[in-house]
Amino acid sequence: MRVNIAIIGGGLVGASLALALQAEAKARDWQISLIEPFAPGAGYQPSYDARSTALSYGSRQIYQRLGLWSRIAERAEPIQQIHVSDRGRFAAARLSAREEGVPALGYVVENAWLGQCLWQALDQQVVSWRSPAEVTRLEALPAGYQLTLNDESSLQCELAILADGGRSGLREQLGIGVTHTPYGQSALIANVSPQDAHRGQAFERFTADGPMALLPLADNRCALVWTRAAADAERLLRLDEGRFLDELQQAFGYRLGALRQVGARHLYPLALVEAQEQVRPHLVVLGNAAHSLHPIAGQGYNLSLRDTLALAESLLASNAPLGDFATLQGYLQRQQGDQQLTVGFSDQVTRLFSSNQALLSAGRNLGLLGLDLLPPAKRWFARQAMGLGTRTER
Repeated sequence: MRVNIAIIGGGLVGASLALALQAEAKARDWQISLIEPFAPGAGYQPSYDARSTALSYGSRQIYQRLGLWSRIAERAEPIQQIHVSDRGRFAAARLSAREEGVPALGYVVENAWLGQCLWQALDQQVVSWRSPAEVTRLEALPAGYQLTLNDESSLQCELAILADGGRSGLREQLGIGVTHTPYGQSALIANVSPQDAHRGQAFERFTADGPMALLPLADNRCALVWTRAAADAERLLRLDEGRFLDELQQAFGYRLGALRQVGARHLYPLALVEAQEQVRPHLVVLGNAAHSLHPIAGQGYNLSLRDTLALAESLLASNAPLGDFATLQGYLQRQQGDQQLTVGFSDQVTRLFSSNQALLSAGRNLGLLGLDLLPPAKRWFARQAMGLGTRTER
């Protein structure tokens, strides 16, 4: 079997690329195949424990362009304010949608809902699913790639998109090296219910033990991202609910009243991972397979979505055959500035606010105070957080 584009990984990034391409692909008679190990759900089912993604305001603009935002917005919780603080110190910074002149600084959406919206929007005449299916081997051909699947069937394509996540075995199989910088931390992810209404507030809290974020979710839940040293995160994972909530309350404080309930807890070791190659002739590495960032700054998926839109635009603007190396290099050059700025911003924020060294701690306290008092600095920080520091605001 032969298709024009094979997208390996039918998650949020892969499905967003298929959606961005499908209207023009239909006009050009392109066939796109999405290959995904896990079968998409038969329907969205609300769950207290659902994993979620923070979409920047820039990502909302992208999904508006793709005609999907009104559907996503049905279960998207707006972030009206972001409160950034350093535990034990007086300084804090506050960002608000009203001050920035936008309806929301960002939105928190359950992954299952976002996936359902994407999958239902795909045109099956253009985008075909191979699911559950897994690519076990990728082999370069003169004008494309041959994919071998786990059922021993094969598929040929003019352009292969590697969007199979941060632990991509195919990336390693192809000899694409990665720069792997461990943070020595793990992220504990869970949903929490506070006593008080969150009123669209997101909290970034920095402590001597590591940063934490509480993001507003639908049904007055909050998505918790709590970064701790790996061994301590394991300890927190094993605590019973009462003792866990006690420790979380002590670290976070009472800005939302008492924390009453916590759902299933999950741990993720944290590292900055960057692929040393993102394009080859007839091949693009995309999403977490290209760059995996620390989650505390909430930039990873939003950067991947901007990459996805830029790739789609580059492919559709080119008159060269699919997979043309010059076209793919042009896409990467177009995105390089955005990637470097976003990766650097995320990494530096993480390192600054994960340190308990006295000088750095005092410096970030003054930095937060200055951020709250100096409008130009505050606006720059807000635009970075909203994903508007780059080309997405066009």
